[in-house]
Amino acid sequence: MYDPREIIIRPIISEKSYSLIEQNRYTFEVAKTASKPQIGQAVAEIFNVTVLQVNTMNVTGKPRRVRFAKGKTRDWKKAIVTLKEGDKIDMFPSA
Repeated sequence: MYDPREIIIRPIISEKSYSLIEQNRYTFEVAKTASKPQIGQAVAEIFNVTVLQVNTMNVTGKPRRVRFAKGKTRDWKKAIVTLKEGDKIDMFPSA
């Protein structure tokens, strides 16, 4: 059907996403074609947690230029996943 590791591309680590972890909400970059149920199932399979809610947003690329050439950064999709109380994902595993 689908590989969960193709849906969840990487976790997003920023000040805002780090503060959301305290509310048991985790932020991921996901495949642009992934639906909310697929994202929820993928997170549940990979991290062995219970997903309560998935919010997604499409992030448009910013305009950039290099000397005279104009372009833009790539468009991507972000998902904020809310977990059940008591579940957590260890973003920074100790070695």
